[in-house]
Amino acid sequence: MDSLSNLGDGFLTVLTPMNMLWVFVGALLGTAVGVLPGLGSAMAVALLLPVTFSLDPIGAFIMFAGVLFGGLFGDSISGILMNTPGNSTAIAGTIEGHKMAQSGRAAQALAASAIASFVGGTVASLLVVFFAPSLARLATLFGPAEYLALAVFAFVAISAVVGESILRGLTSLAIGLAIALVGIDGMSGASRFTAGMPELFDGINIVVITVGLLALGEVITVAARRGTSEEAKLITSTGRLWLSRREFRLALPAWLRGTAIGVPFGIIPVGGSEVPTFLSYGTERRLASRKPGSMFGKGAIQGVAGPEAAGNATAGTAMGALLALGLPTSATAAVMLAAFRQYGLQPGPLLFERASELVWALLASFFIGMVVLLILNLPFAPLWAKLLKVPRHYLYAGITVFAMLGIFATSSKVLDLVLVLAIGLLGFAMRRYGLPVAPVLIGVILGPLAETEFRRTMAVSEGDPLALVSSPISATLYIVLALGVVGLLIQRARTARAQRAALETAA
Repeated sequence: MDSLSNLGDGFLTVLTPMNMLWVFVGALLGTAVGVLPGLGSAMAVALLLPVTFSLDPIGAFIMFAGVLFGGLFGDSISGILMNTPGNSTAIAGTIEGHKMAQSGRAAQALAASAIASFVGGTVASLLVVFFAPSLARLATLFGPAEYLALAVFAFVAISAVVGESILRGLTSLAIGLAIALVGIDGMSGASRFTAGMPELFDGINIVVITVGLLALGEVITVAARRGTSEEAKLITSTGRLWLSRREFRLALPAWLRGTAIGVPFGIIPVGGSEVPTFLSYGTERRLASRKPGSMFGKGAIQGVAGPEAAGNATAGTAMGALLALGLPTSATAAVMLAAFRQYGLQPGPLLFERASELVWALLASFFIGMVVLLILNLPFAPLWAKLLKVPRHYLYAGITVFAMLGIFATSSKVLDLVLVLAIGLLGFAMRRYGLPVAPVLIGVILGPLAETEFRRTMAVSEGDPLALVSSPISATLYIVLALGVVGLLIQRARTARAQRAALETAA
């Protein structure tokens, strides 16, 4: 009851004309920055941080709430429409979302994404209000072995599920892990695969890899098909705002499953929403493969609904971990931590006592920001989709220009422009030879985490390999992974036999 009373006071603080204006401005600016290729929700908060210097703390953080969730939806808009997710957290939803856009269902994909953002963010915010201390205790259950098991689970699950061939999926994963090795070894301090260039000591920026592999790779692929029978058809959109009854029935369980997957990850410091979004995508794809007529690979709405809900649920509980523990579990949360310190505040258990009015106003603004975003973006989904009516040569030229500007704006390094071109050519080659792109990205994102946690586990256990499976959590993850891979192999063997039998019968 105390939580409800405090939340009510927070709503009274936010529901004033000036504070509502800050929520609206934050949501609008966050979406606008998130749409730009190479920029994301964390960048949106960072770019707008100086804008709030003249505001009082409550007004500033209310605006940040709108920027945070607006940026997440903006990431998805650019991913769905242009195959250029503004942040790595939107990659999983882009896989099927862009396929939907290519088949004329861009507005439906954006609507599914907007509702997923609302569902995931609202449920996570409710849990933060009532169960923040309990959720935070879950983070203490994860040690190095558990983080490693989680990374391996994501590696194999995505590699096995995304591609038609497990071998091709693992090949893509190996490419991603190889790219992740570039830079300074965090534990020994030695440089690896940098060719002696100081610019590579920090590794290859994930934004460079994402934009090169997805955006530039797609642009080169489309350009290579010009004037051939393989040239992609003009992307159009029916402009239908609402989801059909069948689409809603498919999306609803995915929204709920994605939210359930994403909630715990907000308090586990694994770097953001990449793991839960890919796990949600893999879950939806496995569930759909058990039923005839799966649309995965052609534009399945579950592949948008699940990951988008998971990403926003993770962002919501990440803010809970930041407020309750002072623990930034993602890049966006780290920027928010800097914002708190800018106002002389230290997130943690004492924050609820020392600045209770600000904390509860911020939590209330999460709910209001979610509603504002739904009202702001759901009716405009067909308007966003009209971007696809721009002639292809103008659209893809614009994507290339904005992608390059985004890359240069984030680092100011000419080398990054060369790298994004090289990775774009790699993306083109992968599309040409049927290698899935998602495992490369999951390898790049989680490769450093897996390597670090493996070495920590071995160091703590003095080289005992049994330490990798000694805890119940890690052992359970490995068992579930093994059963899932065996089940997938059996299912694909049965499908292949059925197809052969059908061909023999037809012959």
